[in-house]
Amino acid sequence: MHINWNALGSTAAFSFLVTVGVVAAFSLGVLALARREAATAGGAPGGAKATAALAGAGLCFAACAAAVGYGISMLAG
Repeated sequence: MHINWNALGSTAAFSFLVTVGVVAAFSLGVLALARREAATAGGAPGGAKATAALAGAGLCFAACAAAVGYGISMLAG
């Protein structure tokens, strides 16, 4: 039996980097929601900071969902 160590190493490195990226994106999304909550507590609920924080959180969570969806499609395909 022959093991292609280069392919195994590159797959492990790619998996690690994607995992770190998804965790970082999710963490940034949670941070954006916390900043939105702080912005709405200190002023008007429809302020520019609150809207920008909500948009940033939405983008971060959408990136997480896209990565999960891509992984599921790779397993199903």
